[in-house]
Amino acid sequence: MSIGPADAQEVCFVPLAGPNIDNSLLEGQIQVKSEDSEINQDTFARFKGKVEIDSSEAIIKADEALLNRQTQTLDANGNVSFQDNNITVSSQKVQLNRVTNALLIEKSLYQLNKVQGHGKAEKISIGENTGINLIESSFTSCPVNDEVWRIQASNIKITPDQSRGVVENARFYIKDVPVLYLPYFSFPINDQRQSGILYPSISSNSSTGLSVEQPVYWNIAPNYDLTFSPRFMTERGLQLKTEFRYLTEEHTGQVNIEYLPNDQDLNNDTERYFYRFLHSGKIGENWQINADINGLSDDNYIVDLGSDYYNRADTHLYKTLGLSYFSQSLDFTAQFRDFEVLGDHPDSYRALPEIRLNYLTPIGLGAEFQLNSELAYFESAELDNPTATRFHIAPTVRYPFQNQWSEFLAEATILHTRYLQKNVQNSTLEKNISRTLGQAKVYGSLAFERPASWFGTEATQTFEPKVQYLYTSFEDQSNIGQYDTTRLFNDFAGLFRGQEFTGLDRISDNNQITVGITSRFIDNNSQERFKLSLGQIFYLKDNQVVDASKNDDRSALAAELDWQIGSKWFAHTQAQVSTITDRVERSSLSLEYQLSQNKIIQINHRYVRDLSSEKINQVGITASWSLAKNWQWVGRWYHDLEQNRTVESYTGVQYESCCWNVSFVAQRYLSNRFDNNGAQSTTEFESGFHVYFTSRNLLRDGLFGYRRPYVLN
Repeated sequence: MSIGPADAQEVCFVPLAGPNIDNSLLEGQIQVKSEDSEINQDTFARFKGKVEIDSSEAIIKADEALLNRQTQTLDANGNVSFQDNNITVSSQKVQLNRVTNALLIEKSLYQLNKVQGHGKAEKISIGENTGINLIESSFTSCPVNDEVWRIQASNIKITPDQSRGVVENARFYIKDVPVLYLPYFSFPINDQRQSGILYPSISSNSSTGLSVEQPVYWNIAPNYDLTFSPRFMTERGLQLKTEFRYLTEEHTGQVNIEYLPNDQDLNNDTERYFYRFLHSGKIGENWQINADINGLSDDNYIVDLGSDYYNRADTHLYKTLGLSYFSQSLDFTAQFRDFEVLGDHPDSYRALPEIRLNYLTPIGLGAEFQLNSELAYFESAELDNPTATRFHIAPTVRYPFQNQWSEFLAEATILHTRYLQKNVQNSTLEKNISRTLGQAKVYGSLAFERPASWFGTEATQTFEPKVQYLYTSFEDQSNIGQYDTTRLFNDFAGLFRGQEFTGLDRISDNNQITVGITSRFIDNNSQERFKLSLGQIFYLKDNQVVDASKNDDRSALAAELDWQIGSKWFAHTQAQVSTITDRVERSSLSLEYQLSQNKIIQINHRYVRDLSSEKINQVGITASWSLAKNWQWVGRWYHDLEQNRTVESYTGVQYESCCWNVSFVAQRYLSNRFDNNGAQSTTEFESGFHVYFTSRNLLRDGLFGYRRPYVLN
């Protein structure tokens, strides 16, 4: 293989897999193939024309070769290529000592195998024990004749059984300009994790000033690593961020600690910190333990300093610790659940603990018996708030049936809940109260298919009607506190949920019929090109549970549409429309155009008529576009139509090549900072920029995390 200007290419170097060596050869044996040969048994053997010399470790190709039997040397000349598991070299002359298996190559071009990198060398020596030694050589990972950077070194050593190479007297060049000298450094030569310095991150905004973060990676062991990230901020000081990861046969987890000992911007010697502990592991054949514990020093930590795990709009940080057991018929979960509330938001109840046990078993004739149960204790950080112990049990007899074209389910359930509530004086709540409800549900669906045409191409159209009847008895629940319960909204999937609330503190009485229909167009490649779903609930009787009371005799019409418009357009929309007032209550729309992998545009719109007495009406555009060779632009813009203001603007440019990548990002967004009373700002904006030294496509991949369109939320 020749690596020269004639083979220069604009595409990136791909690491070579290594030669296809004949493993039948014994150590020390060589096999020579050529078009012509001249052999003197006592002194030499000369080979000419397409010479190929194979050994148990390498392959040499040349125009001619001379084997000296007296000195046990092999000289190959003319368009020589040498290839073993570590390196591929092209030269005009190669000498091999068959006694020591030492190889000497002069004035050569080389490419490393199994790792991206190539260069030139005045001399290369390769030995069985000494490895590879490149003398007066260069190294780069850029394409030939397009070397943005390179290293010139007096010596580069790659030693057998070592994961890192060593460079001596290195001079770093950008183009032809020397920028740095190092007497010694090392670099990874395989894909194993290596300790070392990672890419820095540079940013600036009014909150932090100029910020420079330099991660340092420590590969402690194959299953442990630690990343230190000192971060200097001109407005706030020096912050240390750490990330420790571990992996064992049964457990995996991560520990993050961020610490700023003295925030200079607050002028009160304030210590600021953030911590996160994430763990998942097995502690028995069927037992599993999970933890997700987060905490911080103050409400504005994320707003001021940022976070890789939370965003500035979050109002709660989770603290959960759980133990689970799973078997074929039984699952058990015990969980401690707490929250760190940010700002002036209602305090959430913590569950200390919450224990759930679910059991399912067949009882004959296709029927099943199911038992769901729960025991939980709720308390609040506010000492004046009520506390409660809740026990719930729900035995169910159900009959499911399913085949290729239909589904049927009938079930009857008794819902029994008992509360022991404390600190309820001067309220409508009762200390001891129980609630017993009966519930019955019947669900059925069908699936019909017919040949159809989809814009001139053959396709299959489906027609999938479904209907559900739900009845739940009534019992007054106003004397029960709300500890983990909030109202749910009904999208198409939610129509058949059978419950209007999270948690168990409120169970709505129901006497209703739900009707839904879905139709799809599926092409001959079994790809779904179009799907439309419509559904609505018809209330035969108004809810007597106050929190579930409705003004209409039917729910909003829920619609959902997915449409692949040709090969480049994709649309997704959801909407809930009142059939009484003909008004849209909720809607979301995403329209995506994808010309190629790096040319994508998404248009998004979100509308909510009433969300906590506020109207949400936002439009957004997200785009990624290739500008020129190696250059890519990404952008995002969100506008609040109700308040006629831009709530976020984001633009970035990335240069990405085979050998280096850099991104420049500018952003303007709502600060969302909390004042001393816990109120969150809705008028102040933050602006800043970031510089990233990145892996390929970081900007685009970060902006478009999924193939499906991004939806405002």
